[in-house]
Amino acid sequence: MSDSRPVALDEIDRQLISLLQINARESVATLARQLGIARTTVTSRLARLEKTKVISGYGVRLGQRLIDGGLQAYVGIKVQPRSGKDVVRRLSAMGQVQQLCAVSGEFDYVAWLRSDSPEQLDQLLDQIGSVDGVEKTTTSIILSSKVDRGQPV
Repeated sequence: MSDSRPVALDEIDRQLISLLQINARESVATLARQLGIARTTVTSRLARLEKTKVISGYGVRLGQRLIDGGLQAYVGIKVQPRSGKDVVRRLSAMGQVQQLCAVSGEFDYVAWLRSDSPEQLDQLLDQIGSVDGVEKTTTSIILSSKVDRGQPV
């Protein structure tokens, strides 16, 4: 859909999305039963939500057991004016950068990082800090997750 207008969601759409956030592998029949609507209605709503990019994909959430085997951190990144595009390109090439978001406030970007060890995280932070155009970084290591409603966007 090339139109950039917001998509209107009704209560059924919201409930459907909530159920999928709990279990994206739920069958159409089970979703229909939980929502009290026909399977064909669920199928057509899913198709519309996917076409309009309200639902942009389905993924796997890693269990705490796997995540506990390594470190996760958020790093705020301040970049020099007009260097954002190059910084994003360089950070995108780093496999341990799980997500990169443009943000308002003190930093221009916030990156979610995953590493296997403190040493690997230290090397990654050195890499990020040495990217041309990066002025400043501030890192927060995730100690534990208190609320988790799904994958980062």
